[in-house]
Formats: sequence, C-alpha cells, structure tokens
Amino acid sequence: MKINLRSGDLVEVKSANEILSTLDGEGGVGSLPFMPEMLQYCGRRFVVFKRADKICDTINHHQRSRNMSETVILEDLRCDGSSHDGCQAECRLFWKEAWLRRVGADVLPDSARIVKDNSKELKEITCRFTRQTLKIGGPKVDVYRCQATELNKASTLLGLWDPRPYFHEVANGNVTISRFLQVFPRAVTEMLLLKIRRIILYRILGRSDNWTPVPGSRNGPPMIGLYNLQPGDWVQVKTKEEIIANLAPDGKDRGLSFDREMLPSCGKIYRVRQRINRIIDERTGQMIEFKNDCVTLDGMVCSGDRSVKRYFCPRGIYPFWRENWLRQVNIKGSDS
Repeated sequence: MKINLRSGDLVEVKSANEILSTLDGEGGVGSLPFMPEMLQYCGRRFVVFKRADKICDTINHHQRSRNMSETVILEDLRCDGSSHDGCQAECRLFWKEAWLRRVGADVLPDSARIVKDNSKELKEITCRFTRQTLKIGGPKVDVYRCQATELNKASTLLGLWDPRPYFHEVANGNVTISRFLQVFPRAVTEMLLLKIRRIILYRILGRSDNWTPVPGSRNGPPMIGLYNLQPGDWVQVKTKEEIIANLAPDGKDRGLSFDREMLPSCGKIYRVRQRINRIIDERTGQMIEFKNDCVTLDGMVCSGDRSVKRYFCPRGIYPFWRENWLRQVNIKGSDS
C-alpha cells in the first residue's frame, strides 16, 4: 500500500502476521525480500530517514542510479548478517511501505493493538530463501540471497542525463536545498567532463576509457604497515598524498579500491568499528573471505555527494579501509 512517506515521518513496522500477508512466493514484495534480520523490528516505531527514490547501483559496472518504488530507509537500521552466515557489510535495510504504517493520532499504541503473532512462520519463510547450494563451474558453493543481491531486480535504472531525479530528491524531502545547490553544479560539471573524456579517448583516439576515481602513483609492491587494528582502536586517516603513494595506478591496494567518498576523511580521527573478514558479493551472491587487513570506521559512511553518476544515494555504505591508509593514535582518556 502506497502511503507516500517522507523523511522525518514516524512509522511503525507492522506485525509478523501483517507482513506475512504481503509477501509473494519468494518471500518479498516487488522482488525485494523481507529478510530474517528484519523480524526483530516488528511492532516497533522508527523515523523515516530517506526515501529510496534514487539509490546507487553497486552491482553493474556502469555504477549508475536506480529507483525503488514505495520503499524507504528507517533511521540507521542495518543488517547484522545473523541469518547470512555473519556477513559484515552492515547494509542499511530497505522497507516497503506495505510493511509499515504511519503513526498518527488515529493509530492505536502498540499495547492496544492485538494481532496474531506469526513471527515463527515468517522467519521460516524468509530463511528458506537466504541460501542455496549450487554447482557453479566446479564444486558446489553456497549462494546467498539478500536485499543487496536482489537490488537490481527490485529497482529500475534511472536515466543518466535526466535531471528530474535530482530535483525530485529535494521535492521528496531527501535533500535540503542548500545541499542540492552545493552538489548539483559539481555533479553536472564532473559528468560533462567525463563525457568529453570518453568522446576524445573512445570515439576519436580509439582507446578504451579506464577512468579511475582516485588513481595511485605506486609502481612497485605496496608498503604494508600492519597494526592488527581492533574495534575501539583510534586511528587517523593519512593524507591524500600518502594514500595515493601506496595505491596502484588503478586506484587499488591489494584489490581494494580507494573511493572518492573517502577523500574528505583524510587527516581526520576515527574509531575502528570492526575488522572485516567476510561479506556477500552482491554480484554473485557468494561469500568473500578477506585475506588481507580490512576495517570499517565508526561514523564514516558514503555520503553520496562525491559519487559520480550516483549522487545523493542514501544507502550510507561503510567503506573498507586498508590499515596502511591509517595510522594508529592514542587518545587520552579513551577506553580503548
């Protein structure tokens, strides 16, 4: 049911029984699965953070924006990976409006509403679709299904040069006018420059356009400084120049890219959130085991303000950091 929620609206997640009645044969609505990790929020109230009208595509290599209809993000509710074998990506959860009700004067409080509790059945149905064991070109492997892996099926691609989705972000309450005026002119300039670059390299010179957001200057092997960082440790992000010196020309360090969204963090101090050991690959659904050092930082998420072709995305993804992009610092009075 479409209720046209906006940023700041107070909503209540419907009961397990009510949500169960909305799900299709694959445990979702419009190809967006209701995941077992979301069950804990049934009956609770949250504030709408953003609408999912313009979100980034992290599956296809073109990395453009997509639209999910009748879908919102609630506060900073994130998947804890508990039903997906401990995936540590901590993706923000998407909520179909059919799973929510707006809280107003005409809505009974939680204690006054009597609903049938079908949480056990809902969990069984949603868990049924989280993992399959398939044979893919050799031995059998586990393939996972979550909101991130199904994102493209649950959304439609937005036009790259259509300005309407950008203005719609202001109209729907996702983006303030001041933020729009700060980001939109830069977005137009950057995208035009990329278009001109592509025309010159690909159409005129006949060369491939392998554009890298933050190209590195390292020629030899990376300088690896291992700190064995742990959650709670304090670190300072190195300067842009220091990080670039340890990136390969393709902008990667042992396979991990340094993104433009990470640049504003240079020189700033953060606390380590967690060490990343395993995440689900959104493209294949298979679990990736990290062989090299990798951490996330508390409070450091993608803003969507510098993501070329994907500006204003509200997903707030946690970037992954190599330890040699950071330096450990001691904070007096900290409990780390």
